Amino acid sequence: MPKIKSHQGFTLVEAVVASAIFLLFAIGIYSGLSLVFKIVYQSRIKILETALLSEELEVARNLPYESVGILNGVPVGALARTKTVTRNNLDFLITATVRNIDDAFDGTIGGSPNDTSPADYKLVEMSAICFGCGQAMPIKLSTMVSPRQLEGASSNGALFIEVFGEDGLPVAGADVHVANTDLNPDLIIDDTTDANGYLRIIDTPTGTLAYHITVSKDGYSSDYTVATSPAVPAPVKPPSNVNEQTVTDISFSIDLLGSINFNSVNATCVAVGNANFNMYGSEKMLSIDPDVYKYNQNFLTGGAGSIALNNLEFNDYHISATSGVYDIAGTIPPLPIVLHAGATQDVTAILQPHSANSLLVKVFDSGTGLPLSDASVRLTGGGGYDQTLSTGVGYLRQTDWSGGTGQVAYVIENKYFSDSGTINVSGATAGNVKLKKNGSKYYLSGNLESSTFDFGAPITLRNLVINPLTQPSQTGANSLKFQLATSNSSTPASWSFVGPDGTAGTYFTVANPTIPASLSDKRYLRYKAYLSTTNNNYTPILSELSITYTNSCTPPGQAFFSGLSASSYTVTVTRSGYANNAGQVDVVGNADTFVNMSTL
Repeated sequence: MPKIKSHQGFTLVEAVVASAIFLLFAIGIYSGLSLVFKIVYQSRIKILETALLSEELEVARNLPYESVGILNGVPVGALARTKTVTRNNLDFLITATVRNIDDAFDGTIGGSPNDTSPADYKLVEMSAICFGCGQAMPIKLSTMVSPRQLEGASSNGALFIEVFGEDGLPVAGADVHVANTDLNPDLIIDDTTDANGYLRIIDTPTGTLAYHITVSKDGYSSDYTVATSPAVPAPVKPPSNVNEQTVTDISFSIDLLGSINFNSVNATCVAVGNANFNMYGSEKMLSIDPDVYKYNQNFLTGGAGSIALNNLEFNDYHISATSGVYDIAGTIPPLPIVLHAGATQDVTAILQPHSANSLLVKVFDSGTGLPLSDASVRLTGGGGYDQTLSTGVGYLRQTDWSGGTGQVAYVIENKYFSDSGTINVSGATAGNVKLKKNGSKYYLSGNLESSTFDFGAPITLRNLVINPLTQPSQTGANSLKFQLATSNSSTPASWSFVGPDGTAGTYFTVANPTIPASLSDKRYLRYKAYLSTTNNNYTPILSELSITYTNSCTPPGQAFFSGLSASSYTVTVTRSGYANNAGQVDVVGNADTFVNMSTL
């Protein structure tokens, strides 16, 4: 019987696993070899750069002492600030820096003793970096060059430039550009600050308002001197002087750049797009009297009501609406926006329709500087104006119903949803709500149901504010009363109107305005007004209804008064646990005022 040979091979799974293992080993070997080649390559680049720098330093050491310096720099000399050298088909950027060194052995300029010839010797530093070699940091070499004889007396001075950050700490490695165009040829210095944030330029030619200085660093803001011009008539930091045998100190402040994520919304958190604003930083001035701000820019929010304002330096930023369409009724956080170095700040501006004259009152704790909500702000004056608002509280307000019925969603401000047919919204006082007359007498009762108010997000309801506060006594007790209905749907199956105890059997009145928690955490709201009289010769009147609430778009510690006349007003602020504060404010246009409150 013949023998049957079994030739058993690999299954597909075994083949795939074996291939994967082989691939892992292959990738590891390839990565390791690549790393070795990269290290060898970078080592060869460093060897080339070291050789190039040694050659350049040898050239500097063999120059006459008076020629060891930078073309048109300080010290002036024969060396170019930068040049490109090609070696082995690679391009290298060579950067030369030469500094006069004031050695403390014989005193220092401006010190004790005062060294009137402070340029004792020179520090020559050369750096090299390869273009296209993947090199992150340059290679640096340096040497000292001394004169063959003692230095002579100098008629020059010294310019000491200090650079520090927002926290007052030194900024090392900041790029400093110095230019003096009064000399022939121009004097140009490009150097960097040391570990202490200083650049000391020794043996500098004298000049009055001659040295234009700019300080910068990658990822940082910049600071600079500014010459007098029509645009900057009174510079805060004019070009620097250098006087004979004198040290001139000048300081600059730069730090990491930050950003503001700006959003514009209305009082119900709905985005307001394509709104125009101006923003300026009050802590960084180019000129004072007249004031010229270093940052002063207009911007437009996008269709979604937002914009990212990037590359901003640390500053106190003020924002105003500029289109004449909206007023800023408050911001989160309150203005000014204090932007710290390297920070990203979210800012929300709450907008209301523009009025010619308005006032934004901001109330703060004088001890902590934090905004105070639930402070009562009363504004009086302006020909009988008298209104009280609470800080940190939003207001839904309707003051006119003359547009009539038929509006489901609250869009047109003088319309509403429906009424009983016994309600009059026109007449001698347009916009007020009264009972309609039946012949010569008023109907005994009537009601009005509002349109649907959309807050954009769930809110916390607080109180009803009803005007006028009193009704004719002949109409009887509680002749004007209200109920509320809330929902998370704009079109619920039905609106369930309730009063202050959360049931349909009670009503909100002037004496009982607090809204129960059961009505909160909803997005949509309607109100129903009930008018009645016990004497049909008289009618109650509704002239204004406000519903106070808080939500994520309620500006803290702020109260906004609009529709004012240009006049002088008295602002009186009260809050439990704090001393009352009152003062005068002139309102012309869109004004704001700060009120600091001290604890009792």
